[in-house]
Amino acid sequence: MLRAQNPKANGYKGIWFTLGQFSEYGDKYSGGLGTYTANHIPMAIYSQEVKKTFFTYGGTTAKDEKHLLIMVSYYDHQKGIVPKPVIVYDKVGVNDPHDNASISLDNKGFLWVFVSGRNTTRPGFIFKSKSPYSIESFELIREGEMTYPQPWWMDGKGFLYMFTKYTKGRELYWSTSTDGKTWAPDQKLAGMGGHYQLTNVWKNKLISVFNYHPGGDVNKRTNVYLAQTEDYGKTWKTIDGQILKTPLSDTHCPALVRNYEAEKKLVYLNDLNFDSEGNPIILAVVSNDHAPGPKGDPREWTIMHWKNGQWNYHKVCNSTHNYDMGSLYVEGNIWRIVGPTEAGPQKLGTGGEMAIWESTDEGKTWTKPRNITQKSERNHSYARRPLHANKDFYAFWADGNADQFSESKLYFCNHNGDQVWVLPYDMTSDFAKPERVK
Repeated sequence: MLRAQNPKANGYKGIWFTLGQFSEYGDKYSGGLGTYTANHIPMAIYSQEVKKTFFTYGGTTAKDEKHLLIMVSYYDHQKGIVPKPVIVYDKVGVNDPHDNASISLDNKGFLWVFVSGRNTTRPGFIFKSKSPYSIESFELIREGEMTYPQPWWMDGKGFLYMFTKYTKGRELYWSTSTDGKTWAPDQKLAGMGGHYQLTNVWKNKLISVFNYHPGGDVNKRTNVYLAQTEDYGKTWKTIDGQILKTPLSDTHCPALVRNYEAEKKLVYLNDLNFDSEGNPIILAVVSNDHAPGPKGDPREWTIMHWKNGQWNYHKVCNSTHNYDMGSLYVEGNIWRIVGPTEAGPQKLGTGGEMAIWESTDEGKTWTKPRNITQKSERNHSYARRPLHANKDFYAFWADGNADQFSESKLYFCNHNGDQVWVLPYDMTSDFAKPERVK
């Protein structure tokens, strides 16, 4: 249901969701999934011009609702406040956070919200703010088949948009637009039965990292591939510069980084970043089984770093669930991970307690300076890294009971992970200060 004016919600209430695929040790994934999935990139972005972090999440308006609303808001770093969140789009009849959105900011300060569709039955949407740096009102720009939206504004070029279509499984596509309104025809990047991808940009280079789904089965997700472009999608190359012929269709093509299929391992991609020289760093959870519980152990948080002409692999820690998703930050010689690596109150469910990990030797060894959350009532999940993250709004996530329907609150932490704030669940005034969590 489209509305002429964008209404506001009376507080920050995240969407709760269950996939409903149960086994001996619980649901495949469930809980507070307002910042889901890892393939919606980015979900928050800091603007130095106005000193605000703009963010989107999957929300709802009542404690007992599972009705998905696409929300947008911001944190004002100068005032330390948030406004009531704006409902950009009402996903009528949908309770599924696969339909969450991604957010982008163009060179004129306009906000763009890319709402995910699902399969061919639910379309995706592109919205643009009617005023620069404003969340008050949005106009619908485009409707089409697009899932897992990953829009990148490339200075001097426009949008290089990476997304998924359900053509023969979850296949990867890209499109370009100089103004966000007129788009070039969709072009397929990869189709080997299905993929989940991560993308990120270093200067004029965009890198896509993805796994593949044998026979279209997402429970068998495996392997890691990489394709990069430095000319706005005209040419795609391997990490060492070989030109790739798209769409990629051979599972043993030159884009293959590691054949985890031969190792009988599953790969859950979490984040993609770059070292100080622009070399890609991949963060993933590598697992032995798709179902929750001990059969999948060890679930290893793994770093894959391209350096000196080769891939280097390093273990960070173990986790309790395949969908324990975190984010990777690179600041000079300090690498940080924020994620739910610690067992939470719903021990074998999605998420857990958030922790911060650090490495000063390019990911070879990791230490855990602190737990960010502890003794929580509900599991925390899907810690998201804002683009150009500010130290006062460093990671953004939601909580929720992974074992049964519950309310879901939204949180953010500072750079050191020693301060956490919860966004106001109920609001009576137009603005409020997030509450510090003790």
